[in-house]
Parts: sequence; structure tokens; C-alpha cells
Amino acid sequence: MKRLYLILISFCTTLASLAQQPSKALETWKNDKYSMFIHWGVYSVLGGVWEGKPVSRGYSEQIRAHAAGLYSDTYENVAKTFDPKLWNPDSVALLAKAAGMRSIVLTSKHHDGFCLFKSAYTKFNMVDATPYHRDVVKEMAEACQRNGLKFGLYFSVIDWHFPAAYPISSSNSDPIPAAHHEYNKNQIRELLTNYGPISELWFDMGSQTPQQSRELRELVHQLQPDCMVSGRLGNEAGDFCVMGDNEYPNYKIATPWQTPASIYDETWGYRSWQEHGSVEDKAREKLASLLKVVSRGGNYLLNIGPRGDGTVVEFERDVLLKIGKWLRQNGEAVYGTSPDPFPTPFKWGEVTASGTNKLYLSLLQMPTSRTITLPNITGAVKIIHVLGQPQQTASYKRMGNNIQIMLPAEIKSVKDVPVLMLEFANGYSVPPAQVLTVDPTQKTVILQHDNAEHHYSMGGVDYNTYYRTVVKDSWQIELPKATSVTPTMVFTEEEKGRSIDLQVNGESQPVILDEAEEVSIPQTGKLTWGPIYLNQVANTGIGWTSVIPIDPSRSWSASGKPWQATDWKKGEAHQLPAQPSQSWFVLQEISADKAQPVLVEIKSGDAVGVWLNGQPLLLHNNPEKTDSTRDVVLLKIRPGTNQLLVKLYNRYHDQVPVFISDQVPQVMYRKRLQRIKLEPSNTLSWQLREPPTPHRDLQLPNLSLEWKVK
Repeated sequence: MKRLYLILISFCTTLASLAQQPSKALETWKNDKYSMFIHWGVYSVLGGVWEGKPVSRGYSEQIRAHAAGLYSDTYENVAKTFDPKLWNPDSVALLAKAAGMRSIVLTSKHHDGFCLFKSAYTKFNMVDATPYHRDVVKEMAEACQRNGLKFGLYFSVIDWHFPAAYPISSSNSDPIPAAHHEYNKNQIRELLTNYGPISELWFDMGSQTPQQSRELRELVHQLQPDCMVSGRLGNEAGDFCVMGDNEYPNYKIATPWQTPASIYDETWGYRSWQEHGSVEDKAREKLASLLKVVSRGGNYLLNIGPRGDGTVVEFERDVLLKIGKWLRQNGEAVYGTSPDPFPTPFKWGEVTASGTNKLYLSLLQMPTSRTITLPNITGAVKIIHVLGQPQQTASYKRMGNNIQIMLPAEIKSVKDVPVLMLEFANGYSVPPAQVLTVDPTQKTVILQHDNAEHHYSMGGVDYNTYYRTVVKDSWQIELPKATSVTPTMVFTEEEKGRSIDLQVNGESQPVILDEAEEVSIPQTGKLTWGPIYLNQVANTGIGWTSVIPIDPSRSWSASGKPWQATDWKKGEAHQLPAQPSQSWFVLQEISADKAQPVLVEIKSGDAVGVWLNGQPLLLHNNPEKTDSTRDVVLLKIRPGTNQLLVKLYNRYHDQVPVFISDQVPQVMYRKRLQRIKLEPSNTLSWQLREPPTPHRDLQLPNLSLEWKVK
């Protein structure tokens, strides 16, 4: 029993550690904003060509997987020709610095298993397997230190050269056998012990167990506490989450995050036959991407792929230098900034902020009539001028809650992306997208998931299961006057036993959703459950699907397939065959003679999504990879016909469970809280208390907070 107790203590400590991030190092990482990614290895020698023919399938750094005939010995022979005599790490570091980048992340080992560093665990490395016989990681680390740059390392969790890692699949998201996991840990120890300070370890691909991800994260922070861990480690174990390749979210993310991007969408490694276009167009494209990422609070990791001889492609060099020239004048609008405070992006460009009194407007398109309107912003403007050109001032006028800005006459074009800097005398404020104004005649205030502002992160087990998670819900509430209220938390079996932090105007109180009054849901109406229909979609991922009213008698636009009617009865359990990354959609119509809430039980496999009448109610994965998960969801049925749509996603199994039933106790729980004081203007929020990871979805679909209005 003592041993079991110690194991439990260790496990709980591990879970808690995932929610802790080295704050100072993390803040430094977030403020840097812009880094260089380098994909370079044996594949660079081939340049995307095999046997004289371009290999257009897949990325060029993965040519071993995509070109027929590249057996391990054949690929090792390519390594014997890898002799990059023109590689100059100081030249690369100086390019990154001139480009305005704050760090370099180098591919220490990609999927092909070839190491750019001297490893004691494989001879397939730069020192032992090539005529170059030099440790590229060591030399790059030293060059970064000499030139004032931080140095990070990419590390592929999968390895096509390590025998114990087989079999491998086209997804690159395969399980990691125990021997392979130990091999990875040994190489990570080498990288974090032999090469000085490492700013981030950029894990990639594989599908690890939660325990494997935790072990690698702990190992990194044990060896180098300030080394940031990328989200592609899997199982939400990263210090920062990572978007998909060349993915630019159109929403803000509440946790630290990064977009990895390549100069070309088609490849990361060198491709000799890659089409380039013009330097000016590409530089503007990537600058616009940088600004979009930064304005939404993220960091931008922009890749180059040097040739096999070690030289940087001139086109890529010139693109970076052009962006660097813009940053020398306008870097104040990028480094150390906070996200756009406005809830809706602008068509003319991007906004970033600094402190409490400065906004930066980066102009990517000429605004209509040369005029910019900033809506719903308070604060006295001190001055507006072109960044880096203080004499080029802009005129403005206050129009109610809006500020209207007329561009300076000197801005004839936005080709070079000019930036306007707004400075406020005593700060500014912008209200959130949703403001709940309480009417004095209103009887009850109800705060719930569907009227909240959602704060997002990215969660999931591996690259193929990443999805947008909600880590916090908040509300801005305007009252006629200050008052005190006694709120009640209302929840169901789904939320029972969970712990949350409830924040009211910056003050937090823990709430455990238990010890509550049990209240039966009144059955006031008659519900008629219609036939159950099925549809299947391949390669969907976990995320939400755009749902409009569905006609089950016609093909569904999301799949291009007709709906299959079943003879299933409500409450029956079934299993459906499924391939990896396939989803089954279950559609059922519910008719009601009057409005009626009803709880339903839903069992699913690797992930589940639930919609009622097109409105999303629930989305989550199966973080511990159990055989099935169970949810209880509150359906607020309206009079007439309702459509319940359930998405059942499969990632790891050969079938998915299907079970939907209303034969669960139709009860809600009401927990009365301590009296709280509210001001005329208030911010309320809740989030999980000590979540397993900062990226874990709330999964509180039925939770609400309500109070009576006096």
C-alpha cells in the first residue's frame, strides 16, 4: 500500500507540473515573436529529386518516404555524399539577425533519423556517416551565442532509421515503442547536455502515450528548466501550443502559441525545382503572416531550407532581408507586443498593442477613403504618427465611442506596409465582443457557455487529433447600479465533482461542484424521437464541422454521401467499423409540442462533438485513450422539430461505439454560493482549478451561474 501511495503522489505531482510553466523564460519566449526555422539534412543533397525526376509527393525533407527505392542502405549512401563545405553557421546567424529574428531552431534530427549532431546512440549522424565529420549542432549553437541569438532544436519523435520504431505509416503519427522511447530520451539528454542553453525543444510527430509525453517534458525541464517544450510533443504537454503547418488562426488564443511556416507551402527542405515568384511579393506575404500571428498573440517561426552544399537559397535570403529591413523601422509594432484588443479583425490590416497606452496599426490594404475607424474605444489620444517618422502625423476626430483617423498625406501607398502609432494620454479601453447588459425589469441573470466569450488553446493527443479547446469562459456584465447578489451554480452529472476557479472582478474563489440540492427536470412536454441516420466522413479531424439544417433524404454536403437510415432504437448500443481519422455522424430528429429540457447520455470513442439545431454543445477528445468515453448533455429542446447531430471520431481503433439515450436521471444540481458584490461594470469568468494541462478543454457543457435581479 505504501508503494501505491508513493506512485499516486508521483502521478499527481506530474499532472500538477504540466500546469506550471517557467514564467520568466516563457515571457521572454513570447516577447521574441519571430524566429528562424532551418530544415537541413541528408534530404538537402537530393533537393527533391530522385533518379533525375522531381518527387512532387509530400515535402522534400520526407523524400525517403515518398520516393520509391530509398531503402536504408540507399539513403545511407546519400549521406556519404553530404559534404557541405560551404556551410557557414555564422553567416546563417547573421542572416537571422539581419532578418529581425530573435532565435534559430535547427532540425537536430528529422523523421529520416539522420542526426546533425554527434550521437553515441547511432552512427547515422553528421560526424560518423558523412565526409563532413563535423558536429553541425555544436557549431550552430556557438554561432548563435557569438551573435546574440537564442538557439533551439527541432527533434523528430519518429525515426525511420531506428529498427524498433517500425512499422511506420503515412500519417507520421505512429505509436512509440518502449525501446524507441528510451532511444529518444537518450538523444534528448545529449542535446540538452552538450550544446549549452537551448531556448526551445521543438518536438514533432509520433503518437505517444500520455506517460511518454510527460516523461519527455519532465526530462527537458529537469536538464534545462528554461527550455520551452513545443505542443507537438503531444498529450497537451507543451509549454506552448503549435498550429498546423502554415496555419494562421483567425481567432485569438489565450495560451502561448506559435505558427510554424515555410517560405513555400509545398516544402520545408530544399527543393531544387521549387518555383519562387518575386522576392517583393513573397516578402510581403510572409510579413503579412507575421503580423497576423503577432496580432493574435502568437509567435512566428519562419523556415528556410539550405542546399546540400550548405548555401542558403538566394531567394529565401532576400525575402528575409526585406522583412528585416521593415522590422528595423517598425519592430516596435512586433516585439514584446500584446494582441489586438479589438474583438473583430480589420480588413485594412493588423493591430498590436504595447502597454496600456499604445496601439500600432499595420496597413496591408488602403482603407476606404483613406480613413480608419476604431470602434468602441475610450481614452484621450495624445498623438498619432507614422512609426519611425514622428513628423508624419495623422489627424483624427472623436465620433461618439469611435475614433476616426485620416491617413497622413505622406502615405501614398501601403505597398511597404506603413504603421501608424497611436499614443493615449492616460491609457485606453476596448470592451469585449459580448457585453451582457442587465435590464432592471429582468428577473434572472444566467451565465452559461453559449453566452460567454471563449478563451482558446489547442489540445489533443497527437498532430492528427489537435483541436481548438476552450480553457476559460468569461462575461462582461453591465448593471444599472452596484449591488450584492447570492449566485447559484447549476450543473448536471457531467460536471459533478469538478473544481473550478470562479473569478469576479479579479478576485478568485474555488468552487467544487458537489454538495448541491438535487432538482428534478420537469417533464412538461411530449418528445418524439425519430429514426437514426448515419453518415461517414474521412480525414475530418476532431474540430467542429459547419452544420446547417440537414435533410436526411438528400446527400450531405459535408461528406458528399447520402444519409443511411437505420432500424436502431434509442438507447441501443452499437459498434461501427472505422478507419483511423474517420468520423461517423449520427443524426436524429426530436419533435416536441412545447419547449422541454432533457438530459441525454452519449458514449463515444476517441472524440465526440454534439450539436442541437446547428448549435455546438460539446467537443472533446479522449486524452487517456480509453476504449470509450461517456457524457451527459443537456438538450434544450424547442417546440417543433429539432435535430441532434453527434460526431464520433476514430483515431486509434477499428470501430467506434455508438450510444445515445435519454434514460438517465433527469436531475440538475443547484449549489448556492457566498454573497458577492457587483459593480455597475463587472467581469466574471470560470476555468478549471488546477487542470491537468493549461490546454485542457473545460468540458463543462451544462454549467451555468444564475442570480435573481432585485
